[in-house]
Amino acid sequence: MERFIQFNDETIDSFLFMEMADLAKTLSKNGEMDLKYGPFSYLDNKQQTVYVSHFWDHRKRMDEVNGLKSDIYLRTVGNLTETDNEEVINYIKKIKHTSIPKFSKQLFVMVEDLRLEEICKVKRPGTKKAFSTRRDVFRQYFQAQLKVNLTKSVFTDSLFNALFLLLNAQSPLEEPPSINEDIDLAMPFLHNRLSRFYETDSTAAVVRICLEIVDVVDEIVKKDMLNEYFHLPEDAYDQADLPAETFEDLKRKDPLANHDVLEEESTGDEEVIDEEFRTWHRETEDKGESFLQFDLDQGSQSDLMGEGVREGDDGDQALAMVQGSAQETDKEHYENVKAAEKEHEELKGGGESKYGKDNRYAVPYFLSPSIPSFEEQQLYHTYKAEISPFQKKLQKMIEKTLEHKRIQPRSDLHFGRLNNKLLRFITDDNPRLFYKKQNPSTEIDAVFSLLVDCSGSMFDKMDQTKLGITLFHESLKSVRVPHEVVGFWEDTNQATKTSQPNYLKPVLDYTASLKPSSGAEILQLEPEEDNRDGFAIRLMTERILRRNEKQKFLLVFSDGEPAALDYDQNGIVDTHEAVLDARKQGIEVINVFLSNGPIDEGQRNTIQNIYGNYSILVSDIEELPDVLFPLLRKLLYKSI
Repeated sequence: MERFIQFNDETIDSFLFMEMADLAKTLSKNGEMDLKYGPFSYLDNKQQTVYVSHFWDHRKRMDEVNGLKSDIYLRTVGNLTETDNEEVINYIKKIKHTSIPKFSKQLFVMVEDLRLEEICKVKRPGTKKAFSTRRDVFRQYFQAQLKVNLTKSVFTDSLFNALFLLLNAQSPLEEPPSINEDIDLAMPFLHNRLSRFYETDSTAAVVRICLEIVDVVDEIVKKDMLNEYFHLPEDAYDQADLPAETFEDLKRKDPLANHDVLEEESTGDEEVIDEEFRTWHRETEDKGESFLQFDLDQGSQSDLMGEGVREGDDGDQALAMVQGSAQETDKEHYENVKAAEKEHEELKGGGESKYGKDNRYAVPYFLSPSIPSFEEQQLYHTYKAEISPFQKKLQKMIEKTLEHKRIQPRSDLHFGRLNNKLLRFITDDNPRLFYKKQNPSTEIDAVFSLLVDCSGSMFDKMDQTKLGITLFHESLKSVRVPHEVVGFWEDTNQATKTSQPNYLKPVLDYTASLKPSSGAEILQLEPEEDNRDGFAIRLMTERILRRNEKQKFLLVFSDGEPAALDYDQNGIVDTHEAVLDARKQGIEVINVFLSNGPIDEGQRNTIQNIYGNYSILVSDIEELPDVLFPLLRKLLYKSI
């Protein structure tokens, strides 16, 4: 579904992203190493993720590519093997006692990156070009930042800008700028300490010099830095080397807020009220991920020892009320979810490897169409009448082509009917003088899968989309080509971080599509909620690969980029990977992009990134049948 409000209107070049992701995996020698875009570049070793910076966006193509590569080189060839995490943790602890922790962190990252850059260039000389670009772009950026910060009298930031420019000076004669009286007096000492960074050979050496500079700067500046140019992620280092939690660690040990003791004495005459007690109060109103989480942080202790303890056995239930897994839904068109639950249990295990890491929590539910109502049948007859000229024209063209191939004579045979070119009996050593008039009929050896985006943004395009699909269905049915029509969407309201229900509704399957009375089921496609395109394409790929036809076509009708929970950043890349996987297995994947107005350059680039050149852009949804007719004709001719 398209995002109607976009706070960060960025599109990802999926080809470049995958190139960078492969580079990160290769250099780190870790196939599980992930790549993500972020405001800053750093390595999260605990999450096995390399972050590359948005700083390189909207620059010249080569500058962007070299900048992203330099980020990856520093994190994989550098931080991964050359940075001492223990020293970083100790440094973070020490600078917390200063008044300039932001300055201190950024100083360390700036200098450590400089040390790692030299190591990368020695280990891999091919990285020199990328680092040269990195230095040039950063110098221009920090020169501009220095002017801005001096104008605004932001002195700590100005000092940091000046230190960066001195570290990356193009001439040894370059002089530091004048910032204010206190900083200018300390600048010779700072400049001297900066020069020692070129001699560092370990993270520990970098830390020692940074601490010396931090001690001085802490005394001469009044405020910490306002801006963040480099990022040192504490959570990526904090407790990085601690042992994993044991079972004992998982037991509750936190004390109660009070130590009141309930009195044990009882007369036996108390009034007993049988009433349901719910373990909820304002301390635990935020639900956790598990239904077994009953956290009571406030309450009274009891001194009852309890002598009649019973050992648990294997038959005990944690909560009887949640024993079953399938439940009725309150939405009438999801009545088949119960049956789909069993299929989900079979698919659930292979999420990450089978359907991509971005879909590891996506749960597929296949819904069956209901019997078309009288109103749906009447409306479908109207649709059929509207597309009838296209369908009949296409049917005649295909039938004529098949008949032509059937009666086309095969010549130059050793036996059959004698042709009138007898001169070859004398001139050729092995003359072929016969032909056959009747050639066995050639059938259309093809199968189609039509995948329809049922996201909420399709509300103004769904009627015309159904009309276009009707043209496909009636045309394919008339020439006996099996096909299926499947709508897909994700349930936004039910989606969580660990479970994202995705519904696929095959309104027509391969068998039903060839029945004379079929078609009205198409009208049961309706705009729903989100769309996780890559997941749906992978599921359709599985289905169509079970078919024996030689030519396999997957057509995706959509009106925008993928949008679902935790899918915004990687949705384009994941969908592109799903398309590539399908094509590698012999399936031709074609996108029909639907719009109700002019298509801007950003949309064109997004669709190009996902589907390459195999996309048809329809700027006026009313013209969909006119656009689909030549496409269908071309695909059918290709299959004859």
